[in-house]
Amino acid sequence: MKKILLSSFVIATLALTGCSKDDSPTPVAATCNDGVQNGDETGIDCGGSACEPCAVQAEKDGIIASQDDPDLDPTDLKGDVTADVCLTNDTVWILSGPLSVKNGATLCVDPGTTIKAIAGGTNVYIAIEQGAKINAAGTATSPIRFTSNAANPRSGDWGGILLIGKAPISGGGTATTEVVDLTYGGTSPNDNSGVMKYVEASYTGARINGDKEFNGITFYAVGDATVVENVAVFYGDDDAYEFFGGTVNVKNLMSVNIKDDMFDWTQGWTGTATNLYGLREANYTSITEDPRGLEGDGNLDGNSPGDSGQSNPTINGLVLINAGVIEMSDMIKVRRGSGLTLTNAYVGFANASAKAGDFIDLTDSKGDAKGSAVNLSVMGDSSTGLDITDIKTTTGATINVTDGTVPTVSRDLFNWTGYVFE
Repeated sequence: MKKILLSSFVIATLALTGCSKDDSPTPVAATCNDGVQNGDETGIDCGGSACEPCAVQAEKDGIIASQDDPDLDPTDLKGDVTADVCLTNDTVWILSGPLSVKNGATLCVDPGTTIKAIAGGTNVYIAIEQGAKINAAGTATSPIRFTSNAANPRSGDWGGILLIGKAPISGGGTATTEVVDLTYGGTSPNDNSGVMKYVEASYTGARINGDKEFNGITFYAVGDATVVENVAVFYGDDDAYEFFGGTVNVKNLMSVNIKDDMFDWTQGWTGTATNLYGLREANYTSITEDPRGLEGDGNLDGNSPGDSGQSNPTINGLVLINAGVIEMSDMIKVRRGSGLTLTNAYVGFANASAKAGDFIDLTDSKGDAKGSAVNLSVMGDSSTGLDITDIKTTTGATINVTDGTVPTVSRDLFNWTGYVFE
């Protein structure tokens, strides 16, 4: 009996002792420097009672205000650029929407950078607005390429590039850009929209309709302090280049496989172009209702023939070749009050099926070219089937045509593109 009582006493004592003992684990202290979230840290080595507060992750707001702004996202590039930022060449940038560079900001693009636009039509483009600049200074060995991100890219996948300045336009004042509502024009012929050298733009020209469309590169009232040299546009759904007024000078521009016009101007462009090369390949059959090599208007759409300051550019060095199986509307069309001084030009075909409605046409139902301001010196290559007598002129115009077979602008100027001529 005593043994039983003693055993019961021992068991009870042990039970009480076990219940009073603190068996909880010793808390782990925050270290703040071991690369592990421990203690009461709210992040790795940050937060809690002992560590520095954790950095707050900035959220995207559609405004790119610095180089480390989360909106400057290589995988999702879009928004309003309000500070000087750079697209670096250590990654491929995916343009996913409108990228608008605002007044006072500069968009730098490193040599060798590639920007791929999603196939988003008119909602994907780059606009350098009034007072802003682009610094896209590529090199022959490290060009800058803007292209489509589509698996099977085609013309019109995205909008293109818009340079928008404060130089004069015909009639004076300002106007609104064709597809997006941005203001262009002014009284500053020496306005500066930046630099574009050794730049390609491909699969551009998204359109709303036949009257509202992007081009490869559009120059809206761009001033002559802007530098544009060694640029190529491939596969455009509208024009490769279009100039809406302005005074900008351009040099060594190439246009290949463009659905509408290779080179187009309107609304008072008075700059100088040196070495323009336009080519339509044999297998490229996409056309608008009136594709042309050159198309030049003095005023916008011929709707204001009384405008002062209408277009009167100078072109020194031009090659236009239709190697397609389609008929171009005109190889050279100047109309609606525009003048043109053209020297060192060559026009020809490179396919037995290639045609053109006109070799040179200076007439139009909305007004002919300004004859007194037209002086053309052109070599036409009759050996390719071009009718070099097919000329529609206007009063006062000077047109000198010779027959020849040698293009006047060297292909070697465009070796940097890697394009292989047929």
